[in-house]
Amino acid sequence: MTLYSFFKEAHSGFRYVVIILVLLAIVRAFMGWLGKGPYGEGNRKLNLFAMISVHTQFLLGIILFFISPMVQFGKETMKNPITRYWTVEHWVMMVIAIALITIGHSKSKKAALPEAKHKAVAVFYLIGLIIITAGIMLIP
Repeated sequence: MTLYSFFKEAHSGFRYVVIILVLLAIVRAFMGWLGKGPYGEGNRKLNLFAMISVHTQFLLGIILFFISPMVQFGKETMKNPITRYWTVEHWVMMVIAIALITIGHSKSKKAALPEAKHKAVAVFYLIGLIIITAGIMLIP
């Protein structure tokens, strides 16, 4: 197994952990927001673990980006849809999603009311998950 194939498999497999944790955080946030439930330690930990998993996935992706044979820089990169996707589009979408999830986590920590905490996680994590899902579905 090469270094590239190891990180490719790790990055590819870990996405399921990310999706499950972010999805669970979103569901619990919507339940707390719409049900006007308390924001407890379980919510805080789930939201934190979801954010940590996204950041871990990002670190795996950065390593993969720099060792990948698909990433190329030059005039031909933008002409080829596969190299353009891996060199530009995929990581830009993922950075935006990670930023949104991080903002949602930060806003939930700063909010005073439980409804505001749940709402921040529900909205920002959901938008982040939609972008992540689009980024995965667009893989050529």
